[in-house]
Amino acid sequence: MKKLLASLLVCGMLSVNAIPAFAFQGIEDVAQDYWAQTEIASVVNDEVMFLTGANFYPECKISRVDFVKALLKVLGNDDLEVTAKVKFKDVAKSSDIYAPIARSQQLGLVYGYPDGTFKPDNHVLRDEAQSVISHITIDGDIDTSIVNNYIDANKVPAWANTVYAKTLSYGIYVNHPNENELRPTEELTRAEAAVLLYRLSQKLNLVKSQYKNVEETVLGTEHLNVTKKAPCDEVVITNLRNIIKEGNVLEVSFNEEFKSKLHAAGDCVTFTNPADIVTEEGTLLFPAGSVFYGQVLEIKDPQWFNKNARVYTQITKVVTPDGKTVDMNAKPFYKNYELKEGPWMTAGKIALYTVGGAAVGTGAGVGFSFIPDPDKVGTGVAIGTPVGAGLGLITGLITPGLNYSAKNGEEIRVILLDDASIAK
Repeated sequence: MKKLLASLLVCGMLSVNAIPAFAFQGIEDVAQDYWAQTEIASVVNDEVMFLTGANFYPECKISRVDFVKALLKVLGNDDLEVTAKVKFKDVAKSSDIYAPIARSQQLGLVYGYPDGTFKPDNHVLRDEAQSVISHITIDGDIDTSIVNNYIDANKVPAWANTVYAKTLSYGIYVNHPNENELRPTEELTRAEAAVLLYRLSQKLNLVKSQYKNVEETVLGTEHLNVTKKAPCDEVVITNLRNIIKEGNVLEVSFNEEFKSKLHAAGDCVTFTNPADIVTEEGTLLFPAGSVFYGQVLEIKDPQWFNKNARVYTQITKVVTPDGKTVDMNAKPFYKNYELKEGPWMTAGKIALYTVGGAAVGTGAGVGFSFIPDPDKVGTGVAIGTPVGAGLGLITGLITPGLNYSAKNGEEIRVILLDDASIAK
């Protein structure tokens, strides 16, 4: 207990020294641009995790008992009737942690240690948290090679290899600040726990029925009508979430001016929806002003013979104005998922070259005819104009194509490559 108090004291001192210039949504030590702000705001709002005063202490570690309490809340079992006697010798029946640990024991969520203890104040390790998530989610055909995509795959304990493969495949994991690292044996921070628990709450359909006290019921199927060319227009409505099915198309707008020649692979790009995105039947999916976060995957520069630049982007998440985060996998709804200038812009470029060439040809024709014989200026114009226009046309056709650019507010369409689940 002394060790725990000392740890909390240190965290408290760190938080006082690191208070941001402004608070966000009443949380004093989590700034609006903090990497896990939206998830922290969500779990605090849903009373999955709690503040101490006005602070969340995001960089402090989370204890095993606090993780159990939060997990029970996400699963809807925080008020489960206690029918079993706690078997851990370090958990007194008179303590306020007895009930949540008893519920965890009944459900088989978080296990104790071989010596008969639970060690409630110990910090949760990242691989332990992933093990719990893997344990309570449905089984399926998992490709364990997915773990090898991370630079510290060799640090994943042998027993946790399948665990990580499963949670990575389901998207219920956290790896900040380096998305290519897992850091399995490190202690889980409260911010990381918030992200993990939030992602689990978004995918309760993947949790085995015996671990959750929330049954999902399909209420009906509604439709989006952005374009008749969309492979799918269905939105499944349940009591827990709205599911925009793979193949649906959405319209979004650039949040700022975009120029392909000023960007590179890896750059962030954001979009928004100026108006509410609603189904034909009237269900609100994304309120106006939601931000669609994406990344530039690749940019192909313009090529000779008038081949325009190609931009490849991917949207990975949406944050609504009230802070709700929705995972998304979407790409531009165009051939090969690419953004490029359309044929009218290309035609305009060629026309400019043609007109420019005609003007030069006219001037040259006038000059060459006027010097020897001013009376033949008309002949010079008649010869120089078409010759110049022809040369301009040829030049326009063989020169490199256009870079891609989009104005702030310019609309594009994107297609969902996976279902998007919006929790209610």
